[in-house]
Amino acid sequence: MKNNWLNRLGRRALLVLAAVLLPWLPALAQQTTSPEMADQLRQDGKIYVVVAVVLVILVGLLLYLVAIDRKVSRLERELRD
Repeated sequence: MKNNWLNRLGRRALLVLAAVLLPWLPALAQQTTSPEMADQLRQDGKIYVVVAVVLVILVGLLLYLVAIDRKVSRLERELRD
């Protein structure tokens, strides 16, 4: 039972990751010059703050999805029993 839950979670996490990253691919492929704002943030060292905030938001969303999945799985088990 536990292995099945891990497999479902792994597939869902992979799908979420693909759904988040795939729309960015065309933008990354066409980028030939860096925008001035990004250059300024990079020079000031603030680009790392931006990256950290984005990562915190994405990790928070992933943890929220995992928590909801656990709750839904628990409710499904209770309904079955």
